[in-house]
Amino acid sequence: MGPGFRRDDETDREGRNTGLTPAASSPSAAPAFVAVDWGTSSFRGWLMSADGEVIAESHGGEGMLHCINAGFAPVLRHHLEKLGAADGMPVLICGMAGARQGWAEAPYLKTPARLDALQEGAIRIDTPGDIRILPGIAQARADRPDVMRGEETQLLGATEPDFTGLVCIPGTHSKWIRIEQGHVVEFSTYMTGELFSVISQHSILAHAVDAAGPAPADSQPFREGLATAMSKPSGLTASLFRLRAAQLLGFEARSDGAARLSGLLIGAEIADARQRHGASRSLRLIGAGPLGELYQAALTAQGFEVAMVDAEQASRRGLGKAAVNIWGAQF
Repeated sequence: MGPGFRRDDETDREGRNTGLTPAASSPSAAPAFVAVDWGTSSFRGWLMSADGEVIAESHGGEGMLHCINAGFAPVLRHHLEKLGAADGMPVLICGMAGARQGWAEAPYLKTPARLDALQEGAIRIDTPGDIRILPGIAQARADRPDVMRGEETQLLGATEPDFTGLVCIPGTHSKWIRIEQGHVVEFSTYMTGELFSVISQHSILAHAVDAAGPAPADSQPFREGLATAMSKPSGLTASLFRLRAAQLLGFEARSDGAARLSGLLIGAEIADARQRHGASRSLRLIGAGPLGELYQAALTAQGFEVAMVDAEQASRRGLGKAAVNIWGAQF
């Protein structure tokens, strides 16, 4: 992953500290269930009360790729012990544990999909206790096939039941989602973060990008790269080579490479997403950290009215909403 393109979602959850963090907000809350966001390369679990208070949390690097060999059940047991969860406490999981290569495949719901009905597609793991995995959502169209797994739970946590509007979730594989009255009706995935990583590490532009730190959202090269891509997204590949040429000819420094590359790739994404999903100027952005700041700056510069929602909080709230729908009467 390159500067600005590290995020905590189902496809890229690196960089999290392991360990247990007790919640300070509600020490007397009664534990009701465990919420788990299980990514490709990370595990995040929360011991939750029935009203959504976090009692304790446990993070680790045992994502799906680790568990394919080590097993999912032992990893979950380890984190449940760290959380202090009682035997038999229900567990609700979202993310890559439900992928085809995961613990058990949770089949996709098809668009249009009601976010407040995610729990109806949850599968139950054949193991002692009540452990369930939420489904992803698929756009089963031959002309525009697409899938998400993990983001649907963030959407549930970041929107109201009757929400209508556009949502962007930046990351390794960025998502743009159109929601109507609480239904996911259409979405697009952009490999923006993965392209940044591949281009900056495995192409000729590896000599033009200093990957030591995040690209600042207020830098001139980022703004110029964004404007270039927005004005002519079809010229992206030519713009990428000019990034290298400008440095060879002394017009730009290598230290500006990451910012310009970020601007070009994010700009091309926004230009296409705007063309595909309409001219709505109001947008909900689910993100965090430097990457969220980059997208917020880019979207604001293009005239969007951006409402930011923290990505981790969105996952946790979505799991909480679905858990109440499943076990509410038992809490």
